[in-house]
Amino acid sequence: MSDQARQDGQVSGAVMLYTQPEPLNPEQHGRLGIRTSPTPYKFALTAHAVPLMVTEFGPASMNYPIIFAGEQLLPMAILSIRQNENLFVSPEGAFDADAYVPAYLRRFPFVFADDAENERMIVCIDVAADAVTVGGDLALFDGDQPTEFTKNAIEFCTNYESERRRTESFVKTLKDLDLFELKEAFYTPQNPDGSPGQPVRLADYFAISETKLRELPLEKLGELRDNGALMQMYAQLISLHGWDKLVARTMVRDGQAG
Repeated sequence: MSDQARQDGQVSGAVMLYTQPEPLNPEQHGRLGIRTSPTPYKFALTAHAVPLMVTEFGPASMNYPIIFAGEQLLPMAILSIRQNENLFVSPEGAFDADAYVPAYLRRFPFVFADDAENERMIVCIDVAADAVTVGGDLALFDGDQPTEFTKNAIEFCTNYESERRRTESFVKTLKDLDLFELKEAFYTPQNPDGSPGQPVRLADYFAISETKLRELPLEKLGELRDNGALMQMYAQLISLHGWDKLVARTMVRDGQAG
């Protein structure tokens, strides 16, 4: 088993949606496994936004607005126009079959976390997750060795970490080129008589400026095209049409609830 999965160092920092992540090791977790379920996403019921990697912009843009948030302006997929709601997860925990599932959710309950004492990243598992249980359908260890399932989970986390670094590099490029701008998302409801109502602000957020992007020198645009960044930039711009889709989903859900 890799050193990253064996370390028992203290994990620092909070991780969105994770309650009790612990460094994965056979001594503590040898009897644990994952309970399989056709509805495994109940843990994300209240996640109205989740981190998104740049390589996910294409498929994610078909379903969600992609914005940049926080001090680091990292990309997020918006899953609802309201806090503490996920429009793509049913109360039972099923993810919409027609929607792209962000990798951040697919890797749960595993995660890489900071081991401050040893100055490294270690593989952790959220032992408080409903799917983690003694004698689960998918064992974590066979003796003191990780099962094939666990090896695949660790590989997924390793790849996710690589994509996270690539995403940070992409954001740095956007900053260096001064391509960010503050935008607003609005929804105009319809009055009972069919006339437009007062616009309602849904969000203030950072996104790529199409004007600034278009004004870049042709040489720089060619460079961005060749390294794949330009395609991801336009995927983010296209994704902003998703605000209307979220409004429509909200109306459908509210109608069903009524």
